[in-house]
Amino acid sequence: MPVTIRYRFSQHFDVLSEQAYLWCTDFSPQDSQLLGCILTERQVVPISEGLILLIDIFRTAQGTVEKQKIVHLYPDKLSWVLTHITGTTKHSQFRYEILADKNGCHLNYEALHIEPAKDNISTDEKSQLAETLCKRDLELWQLLAIAMKQELK
Repeated sequence: MPVTIRYRFSQHFDVLSEQAYLWCTDFSPQDSQLLGCILTERQVVPISEGLILLIDIFRTAQGTVEKQKIVHLYPDKLSWVLTHITGTTKHSQFRYEILADKNGCHLNYEALHIEPAKDNISTDEKSQLAETLCKRDLELWQLLAIAMKQELK
């Protein structure tokens, strides 16, 4: 049975909250290049107002991998929710909220990561996985914060 891993963090941005929200919800393909992924194609498919389907296609040594995600946008709250609808982490969900603060703004990030079936995962292994995933995602958002500052300042 799949395992649910929850974790959260905050990341500071040196820009105004509205600018950060627009930048983060642009969903341009170059984001993956910045993060070291080789995204060969991204389709941004509007479904309705505030609802987007992202289709990402990656080339790997094992072949082509397609990931589909649904994004619900809440511009009035400067937040969005991204849910994986295909792939090994199907049903994983990530909540993002940008809040203004004294020196710019910050992102509150909450993850509900669904890890594929693991037999008899211990509490310690689950905690270690949560720590590893959180560290990886925080490092990615730190890179995005640098890129955002360079592009918007």
